[in-house]
Amino acid sequence: MNFDILAMGEPMVEFNQTGGPGSRDYLQGFGGDSSNFAIAAARQGATAGYVTALGADIYGRMFRELWKAEGVDATHVREDADAFTAVYVVTHDASGHHFSFFRQGSASSRYKPADVPVDAISKAKLFHLSGISLAISASACDAGFVAMEAARKAGVSVSFDTNLRLKLWPITRARAVIAEAMALCDVCLPSYDDVAVLFGERDEDRLADMVLARGPKIVALKLGAKGTLLALPGRRVRIPPYPCKPVDATGAGDTFGGTFCARLVAGDSPEDAARYAAVAAALSTEGYGAVAPIPRAERVRAAMKAAAA
Repeated sequence: MNFDILAMGEPMVEFNQTGGPGSRDYLQGFGGDSSNFAIAAARQGATAGYVTALGADIYGRMFRELWKAEGVDATHVREDADAFTAVYVVTHDASGHHFSFFRQGSASSRYKPADVPVDAISKAKLFHLSGISLAISASACDAGFVAMEAARKAGVSVSFDTNLRLKLWPITRARAVIAEAMALCDVCLPSYDDVAVLFGERDEDRLADMVLARGPKIVALKLGAKGTLLALPGRRVRIPPYPCKPVDATGAGDTFGGTFCARLVAGDSPEDAARYAAVAAALSTEGYGAVAPIPRAERVRAAMKAAAA
């Protein structure tokens, strides 16, 4: 199968607190930034696949069932009988949502360069990974670069989301590795908070310039409630946020990235793709969890049509 989008990274089972701060009620769902990305792309109609490793456990089986239901191909998902599928917990309070991760030694962290399906990546239209994909272990990092190099060699577009997690690696290593990944990507999807820390800069336009200078052709700087700054060489567009009633922002950035890249692959201009993705990301915050609230194409288009009217 030749994919529109093939994503690589770390899937994680999610337990998301519901009922407000202090609640003992948790909704079991699914997460992992690049898995969310692939599902978001598939829900917009892209042919999507995933590259990773899962534990030989109930959560690994649940992920395979999820991807099958979502139309995300799992042919290139390995099973590691000696490891487990990672888990994270989301809690909420007045300052936002907070994450606790249980991932050290997980199957995806044991992924290595020899596991990379170079042939499948070389036949995709776009290959995606993130800073988390590179941060979970040295072997996973090496595998990520093998995959990016294979994509570049084959003329396949590469998208990269910074997704900086300083609990996973020291800032000096993160800066070096992420800068190298930016140099290999065509589409960069950084969050403002990430690049402000990485580059020691606060101005949004200067941050966009700094990312562009590292090599990407398209930069979609995610600004949270302020929308998105779309930057291309010689052109810049501010995409306003779509009005919504958010209850949980978990995975909103992944939804933006997956829908943005799905629309790029479908032939949209970067500006049209970003406007579409902004609506999808906003809608995804109106429910709990990273995956369940990701909107399908018909809902996004209906919201865009209503807004235009």
